[in-house]
Amino acid sequence: MTTGTTDMTTATAPAVDSVEKPGTGRRPLRPGTGVGRPGFAWAAPAAVFFGLFALVPLALVVVLSFTRWNGLGSPEFAGLENWSKLLDDPVMIKSLWLSLLLTVLGVLVQTPISILLGVWAAGRQRNRAVLSAIYFVPLLLSITAVSVLWRAVLDPNFGVPSQAKWLFGDGNLFGVQAGALGVLVFVSTWQFTPLHTLLYQGAARAIPEVLYQAAQIDGAGRYRRFFHITLPQLRNTVVTSTVLMVVGGLTTFDTVLILTQGGPGTDTTNSAYYMYQKAFKSFDFGAASAIALLLVLVATLVSLVMVRVSGYDRMRSTMEGV
Repeated sequence: MTTGTTDMTTATAPAVDSVEKPGTGRRPLRPGTGVGRPGFAWAAPAAVFFGLFALVPLALVVVLSFTRWNGLGSPEFAGLENWSKLLDDPVMIKSLWLSLLLTVLGVLVQTPISILLGVWAAGRQRNRAVLSAIYFVPLLLSITAVSVLWRAVLDPNFGVPSQAKWLFGDGNLFGVQAGALGVLVFVSTWQFTPLHTLLYQGAARAIPEVLYQAAQIDGAGRYRRFFHITLPQLRNTVVTSTVLMVVGGLTTFDTVLILTQGGPGTDTTNSAYYMYQKAFKSFDFGAASAIALLLVLVATLVSLVMVRVSGYDRMRSTMEGV
């Protein structure tokens, strides 16, 4: 018996020693898991990647925004010249307002559609999985492919508008500002709504079923359950989705380049496309860098304001909407 007791004590000794002791330098174990907290080394590859491809280019853009450079030779320090020119440039001011307009229209159109489709896709309807898979196909396509596709479909000479002039008038949707903006909003909605639908689908499935059961016992119908349970529970996902829409709307470039090229005139020249024109058509990389930095500042400011106003930063629960 003595030998057995001694062996048992010896066998369990390493487990006791694995607990953190003062001065040993060991990381504390997570309660109930027996696993220590991961060190910084696990995050190092991502941190290096983010630093090289995000922070370093951003720092270079900040530097270039205070220089004159045509892409050749060495940049020349210009102080605030680029910034003062942008503030006096009517096209720049107009492009900024167009970027905000496209962003607001995108949020207003995509949000309700995404919520309704996401809540529906979270249910157990017949053929739901098949229909959801078909609807998510645009999400798999590149922005360039989608833009080329809709440019051909909406071509005023050979596309659908030329065959349905009773609906599209002269058929040239790209010839007027309202039509061109409508096309940009429609194409963006067609491609990116599935992404936000996935967010709302996951959030809707995380809502406790007991809430709906209690409401049904109290006599609440389908619409009351939707407006009084589903929507309030999705508030944090609404904030997340809206921030993504805002950042994406302010930086929209590919769609404008392929569909409208900023036309007619400058009626769809948003800030991202104007930045491209300054850099690769006017070869004014200093002004283009200033526009890029301005977009970063505006997108960051709008996102922070949304997070603060919505109370998302004060949310401590891990449950959706609580």
